[in-house]
Amino acid sequence: MSQTEQPSTTGMRIAPEKLLEVAAAVYRSAGMPEQDAKLAADTLIQADLWGHQSHGLLRLGWYYARLQSGAMKAVTETSMVVDAGAISVMDGHDGVGQVITRRAVDEAVSRAKQHGVGVVSVRNSNHFGTCMYYTRIGAEQGCVMVLMSNAGPNMAPWGGLKKKIGTNPWSIAVPGGAHGPVVMDMANSGVARGKIYLANKRRESIPDHWAIDAQGRPTTDPKAALEGFILPMAGHKGYVMGTMVDILSGVLSGSQFLDGVHGPYDPVNRSGAGHFMVALNVAAFQPIGEFNARMDEYLTSLKDVPLAAGHKQVFYPGEMEKLADLENRKLGLLLPEDTLEDVARVAKEAGVAEFLSF
Repeated sequence: MSQTEQPSTTGMRIAPEKLLEVAAAVYRSAGMPEQDAKLAADTLIQADLWGHQSHGLLRLGWYYARLQSGAMKAVTETSMVVDAGAISVMDGHDGVGQVITRRAVDEAVSRAKQHGVGVVSVRNSNHFGTCMYYTRIGAEQGCVMVLMSNAGPNMAPWGGLKKKIGTNPWSIAVPGGAHGPVVMDMANSGVARGKIYLANKRRESIPDHWAIDAQGRPTTDPKAALEGFILPMAGHKGYVMGTMVDILSGVLSGSQFLDGVHGPYDPVNRSGAGHFMVALNVAAFQPIGEFNARMDEYLTSLKDVPLAAGHKQVFYPGEMEKLADLENRKLGLLLPEDTLEDVARVAKEAGVAEFLSF
């Protein structure tokens, strides 16, 4: 299948709530408490609602395998290693990444409300899904939120031929007045590794600028790309950014870094992922009402430009996801057949097939 062809789907849209029930049931079967299971499931469904299928239900089986092996602990117990006013260091003790990061959001926002800024450094965590799931939460509470994380290695240092650096994503979200949160969410690779896994699963080709093979040659074969190296975005600039995210997330937190980190695709090894989060209380800079009015003015001006050929409108950061979410909640999610088949497989393996009502 070429890159421009659409993946095979069932043609049937499914209510997000039904998919949420299935994913939560799978997590509960692995020993996760009810509230944590709902949160972890919601992060997957929300990614699909935003149109980020590489981070959606596609990953349910990977997380379930890590829970089954014990590489990721089903019951998450976090502790505060450092409690120093605006700064804290949280240890996730190999618990569920989504749960750890959600707790870190609350901690960062709470400290920002008290000190103007809240910084939370997280060690011994796991992969948590999309960064913007968490930064949006802070933005909705009147904070500018920054979140970054290191990840299992899939990129080589610039000029090298050994995997050392992860895609190492980061996100910034700000309150956007009447528009809602304005959100940037990006990896420092040219493409998220999950998209290459998705292409490999569907036997699709990939653009030749996404990755190189094990010998350092451009490739359109996703299998060769996974065996080789994902390319950084913007060449050496993406390499430098990925390195700094790894230092802030892994070295500063006291967690693992470089090839000491293991990603969600690894079913048996502890992750060692680290995160770095900053919350800035907008009200410490200026009244929140004034800021929101200025953001409305900013976004109106940003979109008020002549359109380039082939474009119907200018989107502000995060607007495409917002529109996709509205449409998918109204019509239901249309997911690829192979994703639904894998969800069914995992549900049966977990003994919760009764939730497969779609």
